[in-house]
Amino acid sequence: MTNISDDHVKVHFRMEVDEDGWPPASIESLWAVKLGNGTVQLDNTPWFVRGVASGDIIRVELEDDGVLYARETIQPSQNCTIRLIVLKDEGSAAARQTVLETFHLLGTTGEGIERFRMVALDVPPEADLPKIRKLLEHGAAKEWWHWEEGCVTPAWENAV
Repeated sequence: MTNISDDHVKVHFRMEVDEDGWPPASIESLWAVKLGNGTVQLDNTPWFVRGVASGDIIRVELEDDGVLYARETIQPSQNCTIRLIVLKDEGSAAARQTVLETFHLLGTTGEGIERFRMVALDVPPEADLPKIRKLLEHGAAKEWWHWEEGCVTPAWENAV
């Protein structure tokens, strides 16, 4: 994410919580840059929202409670959102940082969160998608992490 400016707004996404209580909230708010005409461009990686990625252009609506809510993606960025729950070293700060640095070498950005031992990766289309997928699968087999696809593209799906 870039530095927060006056053009940034928080956009709220409603989410369905499953019977296991996941995700741990029914609303996630993400930073976005106002574009005008009721649209924003997402400017950080989602932790829990499915189907959106950093850089996506989203139609938003200001509701009666004064909160800006996402309505629909009108232009996908072609970025992917991949989330990991880090198991190695019980998801310590050092383990999460190692995961971030390792994937950064393959072209991703991201951040970690202590509470859920998670790392959220923003994977741009120019990143080394085949190597990223291979590393994700290898780490899961070694029980370093569990991972999921929060938002993927055809390029990601073809990078097997």
